[in-house]
Amino acid sequence: MIVALVTIFIVGYACIALEHPIKVNKTATALLLGCLTWAVFNLFNMANPETIAGYGGVEGYRAFVSSQLIENLGETAEIVFFLLGAMTIVTLIEDYQGFRIITDKIATTDKRKLLWIISILTFFLSALLDNMTTAIVMVALLRKLIADKRERWLYAGMAILAANSGGAWSPIGDVTTIMLWIKGEVTTFNIIAKTIVASLVCMAVPVWIVGRTLKGNIVRPEETDDGIEVPQRFRILVLVMGVAALVFVPVFKTITHLPPYLGMLLGLSVLWVTTEVLSRKHSKGHALPTAVSTLEHVDVPTILFFLGILMAVSCLKVAGILNGLAMGLNNAFLNLHVGHEPVGFFLIDLIIGVLSAIVDNVPLVAAVQGMYPLGDGAVFAVNHPFWEFLAYCAGTGGSLLIIGSAAGVAVMGMEKIDFIWYLKKISPLAMAGYLAGAVVFILMDVTLFEKVEWLKNLV
Repeated sequence: MIVALVTIFIVGYACIALEHPIKVNKTATALLLGCLTWAVFNLFNMANPETIAGYGGVEGYRAFVSSQLIENLGETAEIVFFLLGAMTIVTLIEDYQGFRIITDKIATTDKRKLLWIISILTFFLSALLDNMTTAIVMVALLRKLIADKRERWLYAGMAILAANSGGAWSPIGDVTTIMLWIKGEVTTFNIIAKTIVASLVCMAVPVWIVGRTLKGNIVRPEETDDGIEVPQRFRILVLVMGVAALVFVPVFKTITHLPPYLGMLLGLSVLWVTTEVLSRKHSKGHALPTAVSTLEHVDVPTILFFLGILMAVSCLKVAGILNGLAMGLNNAFLNLHVGHEPVGFFLIDLIIGVLSAIVDNVPLVAAVQGMYPLGDGAVFAVNHPFWEFLAYCAGTGGSLLIIGSAAGVAVMGMEKIDFIWYLKKISPLAMAGYLAGAVVFILMDVTLFEKVEWLKNLV
C-alpha cells in the first residue's frame, strides 16, 4: 500500500508540474490525486483482514475512515475558506480602486528599486498578516504597477520568497510557526530574536542576485475603471476597512482562540455589508461593486486545487507515511556529532524544509512535534535551537517550489504562473536564500558558536 500511495503521489505531482505540456489543468490532477489516494488507501486496508480486525471489524474500520476524512476535510476547509475570504477582500479593494492610493505613492519605475520596495514591504507585512494573505495583496498591487506579464511573474515570484521569509520569524506569520508557538516549543520574543536575521537574509540574497541583472524601467499598465467612477472617500474607506479586516485576523485568533478562517470571514462579512450600503447610496453612473459581484470572478480553480492537494497529503499522514518519514530522518541524523557537539538536528530541520516544498509543511511539523514532546526528559526543551530552526526551515523551504506553500499556490492561481517557469527562474534563487539564511542561523546560534571548536577557529 505504501508503495502504491507514494507512486500515485509522485505521478500526480509530475502531472501538476507538466500541466502545460500534457494540457491537463493542474486543478483536475490535484482533485484526482486527492480522491485516488484515499480510494487506494481504503481498498488496500479493506482487503487486509488483520487491519479490519484491528478496528473490531468492518464497521469499526469504516467508522475510523469516516472520522479521519471528516477531520482532515475540516482542516483543509479551514485553509480553503481562509483563502476564499482573503481573495474576496483583496478583490473588493481592487474593484473599489483602493490599491491606486498605494500605487500612486510608489513613484519609482526603476526595476531594481521597485524590486527592493516590493520585497521589503512584503517581508514585514507577512509578519503582521500571514504569508498567503500578504502574497494575495502584493499580486493585486503588482497588477497596478507592472504591465508586462513575464516581468510581473518575476516580481510575483520574489514576493512569494519574501512572504514566506517574513512569515517564518513571526509567531503569527506562518502556520507552522503558529503551531510551534501555540504548543509552547517557542516563545514570542525568542523566535523573533533568533530567526529574524536568518529570514531577512533568506529574502535579501535572492533580491540582491536578481537586482544585479535588472536594468531600465518598468512600464505601468493603463488605468481602466470599467466605466465605474468610485469616489475618493469610498476608495479610502474600503481600503482601510479591507486592510483592517486582514490585520484583525490574528487579533481575533488571539482573543477568541478560534480558527483564523472565522476571523477572515467575519472581516469579509463586515466589508460585505459596508459595500452593500455604499452601492445603494451611490446613484451616479454605474452601481458600485459588492461582494456578490466580486465572488462571481473569484478564482475557484485555485481553491479546488488547494482542496485536492491537501486531501492527498492528509491521506499520506493517516497512512503513517509522513510519520515514518520523520522517524527515518530521526534515526539517520539525530545522533550525528561534530566533536562532542550534536549537529544532527540541524540536518533534520534542513531536510524537512526541503520536503515541505513537496509535502505540506503542516503535517510534517505535526509529526516532528509528536516525536519530540515537551515535558520531563524531553529531547528538545522549550526554545531549543531545534524548534527555532524548524520554524525557519519549514516556513521558508516551501518557496523552493511554487506549489510548496500556500502563498505560492495562491499566486500561481491568480497570475497563472507556469510550474516549470518558476522551477527554472525562481527555485534556484529560493535555494540560495534558504541555504544562506540557514548558515546565518547556525552561525548565530549561541550553543554552536561557543562550543564547537572548528567553528571557533573559523571565526
